[in-house]
Amino acid sequence: MSSMRLLCASRVVRQVFSSSRIHNHTGRIFQISRNRNPTWTRCMSTVKAEESYHSIIRDSEKATGNVNKHEFQAETRMLLDIVARSLYSEKEVFVRELISNASDALEKFRYTIHTAGEKEKDYLEVDRALEIHIGTDKQARTLTIQDTGIGMTQEELIANLGTIARSGSKRFLEEIKEKGQNAENSSNIIGQFGVGFYSAFMVADKVEVFTRSSLSNSVGLCWSSDGSGTFDIQEAEGVAVGTKIVIHLKPDCREYSDEDRIREVIKKYSNFVGSAIYLNGQRANNIQPVWLLDPKDVKREQHNEFYRFVGNTFDAPRFILHYKTDVPLSIRALLYFPEGKPGLFDLSRDGDVGVALYTRKILIQSKTDNLLPKWLRFVKGVVDSEDIPLNLSRELLQNSSLIRKLRNVLTNRVLRFLQERAQKEPEEYKKFYQDYGLFLKEGIVTSEDHKDKEEIARLLRFDSSQCSQGSERVSLPEYVSRKGESQKDIYYLAAPNRTLAESSPYYEGLKKRQVEVLFCYEPYDELVLMQLGMFMGCNVVSVEKEMRLDKAATEATDLGEGSLLRTQADELISWIREKLAGKVANVKLTSRLDAHPCVITVEEMAAARHFIRTQSHQLNEENRFALLQPQLEINPRHEIVKKLHKLKDSDPELAGLLIEQLFANAMVGAGLAEDPRLLLVRMNDLLARALEKH
Repeated sequence: MSSMRLLCASRVVRQVFSSSRIHNHTGRIFQISRNRNPTWTRCMSTVKAEESYHSIIRDSEKATGNVNKHEFQAETRMLLDIVARSLYSEKEVFVRELISNASDALEKFRYTIHTAGEKEKDYLEVDRALEIHIGTDKQARTLTIQDTGIGMTQEELIANLGTIARSGSKRFLEEIKEKGQNAENSSNIIGQFGVGFYSAFMVADKVEVFTRSSLSNSVGLCWSSDGSGTFDIQEAEGVAVGTKIVIHLKPDCREYSDEDRIREVIKKYSNFVGSAIYLNGQRANNIQPVWLLDPKDVKREQHNEFYRFVGNTFDAPRFILHYKTDVPLSIRALLYFPEGKPGLFDLSRDGDVGVALYTRKILIQSKTDNLLPKWLRFVKGVVDSEDIPLNLSRELLQNSSLIRKLRNVLTNRVLRFLQERAQKEPEEYKKFYQDYGLFLKEGIVTSEDHKDKEEIARLLRFDSSQCSQGSERVSLPEYVSRKGESQKDIYYLAAPNRTLAESSPYYEGLKKRQVEVLFCYEPYDELVLMQLGMFMGCNVVSVEKEMRLDKAATEATDLGEGSLLRTQADELISWIREKLAGKVANVKLTSRLDAHPCVITVEEMAAARHFIRTQSHQLNEENRFALLQPQLEINPRHEIVKKLHKLKDSDPELAGLLIEQLFANAMVGAGLAEDPRLLLVRMNDLLARALEKH
C-alpha cells in the first residue's frame, strides 16, 4: 500500500473512532456511524478499487539475443493474406481467436500438470494462477493479450507460429491419444485449425510475441513479424512464464485500443471462457456458462439473469429446458421460452433464430439459422456441442448430415418438452399457446416430414362441439381417444366464432349424429389442418368436404316428410342449373339440412377460402367460378325451396331474383364471397320486387 493510502487509512481510523458510539454492554452491539463520514466513503472507495484491480501486464520484456530471421514454412505471402484478410467476415473476431489460443495454453498447462506425476518438479511455478490479461493503450495504439499458460520453447515457437494452419492444440490432443492417456481433462481445449493467431494481421502493422516455456531452465523468447512472409526470433529478458502478444494496430483499426470496444467483443464472444479474463486490471467475464452446470444446481435467479443476457431482453423465461446428452451427439443446451408476447419482428419469418451456438464455451454464431427450424425462432438460449464441424473461421457451420441430426435431436427434444409442459403445467401451457400457438401452426405448414407435423400437432388446442363454451380446449390426441370406433376421420369446422359455428349449415348433419367437431376460429387454422392431412391414422377432414363426399345424403330416394316430390325436385334442379349457368358446377339435393335452404360445397374449402382472400381479385367473376367449381346443394323440405318451385312458373322474374339471392347467401356462408357488400344491391332488388303488390 502506498504512503498516500496509508495516510488516508490512518486518518479514517482516527476520524471514525472519534465520531463513533460504541455499545458493548450486551456483548453484541458494536455500531460505528461511518455513513455520515465523507472521508471514510471516499477513501474506502479508493481502497476497494485498488483491491479489485489485478493485472500481470508489465513492460519488463526486452529482446537481448541475436536476431534469427525465418521464413514461414511452405506458405506464401498470398496464403497469409487469405488468412489475415479474407477468412473472417468481421475484424473483431481476432480478439476471440487470441483469447481462445490463450485459453488453450492455460488448459494445456492444467492438463500437463494434472498428468505429470513425479515429473511435476520439471515445471516452473506449478501453483500459479491461470489467467488471461488484456491491456489497451490508445496513445501507443497497442493491444496486449497475456496468459499464464504453458508457454513455448524455441522449437515450439517456430513450429506453431512459423507454419500457417498448424494447430498446436490439435497436435497436443493427438499426442495424448497416441500415448493412450485419458483425454477427459483436455476437453476444454478449443483450437482446431491453427490459423486463429494470424487473424491478428487483419488489424496489425506488427505483432510481437513474448513467451517462456513452463519447463525448468527455459529462456524467454521474442517472436515478431509484420505479416510479410518472414518472422524474427531472439532471446529476451524479463519474460514471465506463459505468452504475451503485443499487437501494434493499424491507424484505421485504432478502435481496438479502446477499452470499451474490447470489453464489448469479450462479452459477445468470450464471456464464458473457463479461465478469468482481466481487461486493464478489471474482471471482464463475470457470467457463468450456466448451460454447463448441473440443472439441479442452477437457481431461478441465475436463469433469469442468463436469459436476459442471451436474449437481450428484460422479461423472464416462461419455461426452461436445460438439456444434456452425449448420445447420439454431445449436446449441452439451455433453451428459454419467453414469458412475454411475441413482437411484430418476432412474427416475421425474416427474423433471426434466437439460439446461440458455442463450442467449448466459445461463441461461434450468435444467431444460428439451422440449429432449430424457423418456426421455433421465438426460443432463446445456447447450444454447445463438441461434435459440430466448423470451417476454418469458426463462423459458419459446414453443411453436413451431422448438423441435420443435431437439428432433429434438438427439435424433437423441444417438442417433447412442450408436450410435458402441457401435461404437467396445463394453465401455464394454455397461456403459452395463446401467445405462441401461431408459431406451432407455422411449423405444421412448413415442415416437410409428416412425422414432424404430427408431433407438432399434438400441441395444438381447439374448441370442440362437445365442450361447453369457455371450457378447456381439446387436443387432437384427446379427440382421437374418444371418437367412436366406426368413425374414421377427425372433423373440423372453420368459423369466426362459436355462435356461427354452431349455426353453420355444414354442422347440422354431424350435430344430429352427435359426432364431435373441432371449431377453428383463426382464418389460417383450416390451412394448417389441411396441411396436416392425417393424424394418428385418421384423416383430418373439414365438415364441408365430409358433406360433399356424403353420397348417401345426395342420392337418397326418400326425400323425407313434407318435401318436394322427386319429380318436382328434379324440375327445380334443372331450372336452377339454367339460371345459375356459369356460376355453379352442379346442383344436388341433400338430406343433411334442416334449418337452411341450401349450401355451397367445393372440393377443398380451405384452399378455396385462401384463394378468395389472397388472389381472387386478379380474376373476373367467370374465371373465378370456373376455378372454384362450387356445388349447390338444396334442401327440398325447406319452405323457401318449396315456394321457389312454385314461383318459377307463377312469377319467373321474382324466382330468378330469389335463386340469385339464395346462391349469394350460400357463397357468403361458405366464406367464398369476394365482397359481401355486393349482396345489398341484389337484396334491395328482391325486396322491391316482393313488395310491389303492397
